[in-house]
Amino acid sequence: MMIMVITMALLASGPMLAQGMPVYDNTNFISLVKSLVESAKQTANLVKTVNFLKAQKENIEKVNGVIKDLQAVREIGRNNQRLINVMQNDLRDILDSPYIKPDEVTRVTESFNTVVENSLATMDFIDEILSSDHLKMTDAERAEVLKQKELESQEMVNDVRLKTKRYQQIISFRKMQDKINNRETSF
Repeated sequence: MMIMVITMALLASGPMLAQGMPVYDNTNFISLVKSLVESAKQTANLVKTVNFLKAQKENIEKVNGVIKDLQAVREIGRNNQRLINVMQNDLRDILDSPYIKPDEVTRVTESFNTVVENSLATMDFIDEILSSDHLKMTDAERAEVLKQKELESQEMVNDVRLKTKRYQQIISFRKMQDKINNRETSF
């Protein structure tokens, strides 16, 4: 009978709720803390690795920029060497030709001197860009300026070649004209 009374009392009281302090499993809590600490260490290592990789990428970009600069400077040097070769060989032949008039020698010399002066000014400017810190330029800006100067240098070479070719054609024409005018006729 007593069992029945207790059962009735329990059923009559309605739903029961647990009371008291929540139960913590210390081993799970310690494992969680250890996992968080380990994750923090791994995250710190990942951040260090990312920073290292960023620095290496920047170094590679700097090296690539320097290589591009060197290629542009090398090409400008080649173009200047071509100008010097034309001046030493072809220009001397043009100026020594008996078919170039004395007043033309001055014009020819001045036109080629202008090209040489531009070439020297370009080399001075490039030296200034590459060696001076007062021109605060990024590698990209420096490479762009050098590329532009390389194109200008190539244009100078083409200009000298065209002038040389034109003067050689003038000499050839005058030579042929001289042969025609001074030929012997046998009638």
